[in-house]
Amino acid sequence: MSEYTAPTPGPGHGLTENRSVVITAAAGTGIGFAAAQRFAANGARLTISDRHERRLEEAADRLEAEFGVRPHTVPCDVTDQEQVDRLMDSAVKRYGRIDVLVNNAGLGGTASVMEMTDEQWLSVLDVTLNSTFRATRSVLRYLVPQGSGVIINNASVIGWRAQAGQAHYAAAKAGVMALTRCSAMDVAEFGVRINAVSPSIAMHAHLAKVTSDELLAQLSSNEAFGRAAEPWEIANVMVFLASDYSSYMTGEVVSVSSQHA
Repeated sequence: MSEYTAPTPGPGHGLTENRSVVITAAAGTGIGFAAAQRFAANGARLTISDRHERRLEEAADRLEAEFGVRPHTVPCDVTDQEQVDRLMDSAVKRYGRIDVLVNNAGLGGTASVMEMTDEQWLSVLDVTLNSTFRATRSVLRYLVPQGSGVIINNASVIGWRAQAGQAHYAAAKAGVMALTRCSAMDVAEFGVRINAVSPSIAMHAHLAKVTSDELLAQLSSNEAFGRAAEPWEIANVMVFLASDYSSYMTGEVVSVSSQHA
């Protein structure tokens, strides 16, 4: 299969102009930081969080250098409900409201169920699924009374398909999908929309560091374009889901990959 080169991100189009956007796990090299860039390019007022304070401030430096505005930063361990609540409270204190929450936090790993420990299972579920629930519940304290808002969850095609060594991560991402669908029904009457993106492989520095070249090549070659997605290509779909262009969409899990199953 021939490989198609990724296009360039391009300019923003004001899709989230002046909207207050909170993004979890935004200080790395992957989808979270790319989401911060694309929302900033579309005029959002950003609150970014991460449990790594130094990396969080470095991410803010990069965003300020690129867009001329420094995002609000709040260190947050998404496994701690008090810290999650503090993140939402701080964003509202800074900007007066929250319009969009991007639940990006997740934890992977590889282990057969035959050798997987309780700690491995529980830590992946806690960071990937439970944190999405915690943040959703927390931000709804603000979105429901204001009668509007959008939550975007980061799922994965692995929630649909089988892959050896990924029982914990696949279970967590399938849970994110189910949480997305059901919570969307809970809050639709209040004018709040909840959707998810479901990428396959998005290439970034950390992934390249923790994954073998052979596996990366195999996963990339399985994609329709013969390459991994760029993180900003996933982030652009998040921006669409946050915008009024998707006003009738809720409870949906949008595959950003040809590998739906």
